[in-house]
Amino acid sequence: MATSFDRSGKGKIRREEALAYHSSGRKGKVEVVPTKPCGTARELSLAYSPGVAEPCLEIAKDEQLSYMYTARGNLVAVISNGTAVLGLGDIGPAAAKPVMEGKGVLFKKFADIDVYDIELRANDVDSFCNTVKALEPTFGGVNLEDVKAPECFLIEERLKNEMQIPVFHDDQHGTAIISGAALLNALEICGKKIDRIRVVVSGAGASAIACSKFYISLGVKKENILLVDSKGVLYKGRTEGMNPFKEPFAQETRARTLADALEGADVLLGLSGKGLVTPRMVQSMARSPIVFALANPDPEITYPEAKEARDDVIMATGRSDYPNQVNNVLGFPFIFRGALDVRARAITEEMKMAATRALAALAKEQVPDSVSKAYGGESFTFGPEYIIPKPFDSRVLLWVAPAVAEAAMACGAARQNIDLDRYKDELRKRQSRAHEVMGVIFAKAKKRAARIVFTEGNQPKILQAAQILKEEGICEPILLGHPDPIRAVIEEMRHNELRDAKIIEPEQSDLFEKYTAAYYQMRQRRGITPREARKRMLTRNYFGAMMVREGAADGLVTGLTMQYPEAIRAPLEIIRSREGRKAGGVYIVVTKNDFKLFADCTVNIDPTAEELAEIAITTSDLARYFDVKPRVAMLSYSNFGSAAGPSPEKVRKAVAIARKQRPDLEIDGEMEVDVAMLDEERDAFPFSQLTGEANVFVFPDLDAANIGYKLIWRIGRAEVIGPVLLGMEKPVNVLQTNASVDAIVNLAAVTALRAQGDEFPF
Repeated sequence: MATSFDRSGKGKIRREEALAYHSSGRKGKVEVVPTKPCGTARELSLAYSPGVAEPCLEIAKDEQLSYMYTARGNLVAVISNGTAVLGLGDIGPAAAKPVMEGKGVLFKKFADIDVYDIELRANDVDSFCNTVKALEPTFGGVNLEDVKAPECFLIEERLKNEMQIPVFHDDQHGTAIISGAALLNALEICGKKIDRIRVVVSGAGASAIACSKFYISLGVKKENILLVDSKGVLYKGRTEGMNPFKEPFAQETRARTLADALEGADVLLGLSGKGLVTPRMVQSMARSPIVFALANPDPEITYPEAKEARDDVIMATGRSDYPNQVNNVLGFPFIFRGALDVRARAITEEMKMAATRALAALAKEQVPDSVSKAYGGESFTFGPEYIIPKPFDSRVLLWVAPAVAEAAMACGAARQNIDLDRYKDELRKRQSRAHEVMGVIFAKAKKRAARIVFTEGNQPKILQAAQILKEEGICEPILLGHPDPIRAVIEEMRHNELRDAKIIEPEQSDLFEKYTAAYYQMRQRRGITPREARKRMLTRNYFGAMMVREGAADGLVTGLTMQYPEAIRAPLEIIRSREGRKAGGVYIVVTKNDFKLFADCTVNIDPTAEELAEIAITTSDLARYFDVKPRVAMLSYSNFGSAAGPSPEKVRKAVAIARKQRPDLEIDGEMEVDVAMLDEERDAFPFSQLTGEANVFVFPDLDAANIGYKLIWRIGRAEVIGPVLLGMEKPVNVLQTNASVDAIVNLAAVTALRAQGDEFPF
């Protein structure tokens, strides 16, 4: 399992580096921050006395209202007594605290669950259980961690019986759930039936026993499981080292050693220690053996050793440097997320099984580009070296949490029922504020599937995005490129939704000659000869733009493999901007608490005052589309004449023009960024017409705009949607070079919505 620690020094983390990480700046890894404004006396009175009395009185009438008026419903206790910290042993509660803080970080990062870590000086079952039970009103769930066997079995069972919130011992069940998913997929790949396989478990501690029980639930026959501890095989009649938790797994068998047990076995599950399995043992296993060597940091047998011993082996470890990492982080954050969101009383066997089957199913899906990026560009396809999703696959939340919630509702563990489709959308918003901003666009784009042409239809990212867009009903993709290679990729990557997609190679199209003639007619007095017209129409960018102009497509998305000036040239020549309008690019910059519009960041190098005014008006219309009242800040290095220069003068003139054209628009400038954003800075200028923090920022030139959005994107870690191209006669958008699949989907949705008519304000 990947929750233990490598202190071998082989790797990657030095002792000094780890100590500095935990001790520098604010000590430790976590802090508590308020979620409501507390900046004024009134807000403090609402947060505490006297305002806090009102929710207290409501909760006193009905304890379940604590989920409405407090953070309880998103709060988990990670509790340990430090008696079995993986890889370190019984180091005590204080020494276990860095691990528990780390567990809290994983809950927050992967599932947006808040955690209080609690370390107990309580080694006996009674004192541990009594303490945890007394904490129940504080939390929505309890995650037990690093408690030694056999006490961990007794503690979990007792707390589950006595508490009305989920209690989950991750050391037992996490590995069972994750390795169970890997087992289902490995058996499918090697063509074996789960009720016929023979399983050997190296280890007989908490995790080994929990995994064995869970494998039985999956369909493995109990009599086909042999457990092997430090004394040998658990066999009928053995007395040495046995206890009530091992006894049910004692079998009638002549096998006495791990080597004996593995002869002819189909599966080895290693939860023991380094080097306990030899290549000879793996060679003695059945055809297509499945080896899960999960001891950390060093497995029972290494991946290279196992592969050298058997080229037909399907191998998993707990390490990230080998394929098929069985990592508990694929389980506990998402299981608790689903359980909390239906206010489950417990985490049941049905809920655990749902998590396993969701993980197994997800591994068979097309792996998005974002996952490949997280792993250095490596690509993943379901098969012997990819039987389980990667820990940094953001889709795990969207698959596992709803599956767990659905199972909780079905088995009666849930206190409240939820709409699963709406719930999945809420989970996407937890992952990304950008999804929340794009939600209105996705919903409206689905009303009519516009035909959107992608000029780089041969690119894997475009094909991934097109699959999503088609599957979600957002648009009807048209792909430009050579049909045979594109079809081959579609089949190889199982983009089933694209099997009937229209794929066009310009030179082979019936429309090629018509478009060439039309382009020549359009540009013959702009230096274009018939030969040059033909040459340009061979390029997909020009052909795609002509498709939109001539009505063969409703919108165009381009630019993935080109620099922006090159990508936008054909649309500007062929589709052109609207009459009397300038094209411009707006980025939607999404922060933790809201979003802002930055313009123009892509097209106009040094816009005139008239052009700046037009950009401000058009961008404010976009803000209104998102139900946001625009407050437009015209930015400069000067505050209302405090500094001279042509740039402030241009901005002042632009403000006057915009006000004349749109008297209702809340716009002001020229101003610096701090005046635009901070009330206390703006108070120095009581004449300012901005009634609050600006949400539309218009920059004086392309230098400032491009630098500004990239700084907040890269340093401020905001999410960025765009650039959205304003002012074009027909729907066109130009991607950033090497944009992500999500970015392609977002811009294609914007393009599709614009294609539905003038309702969209650009």
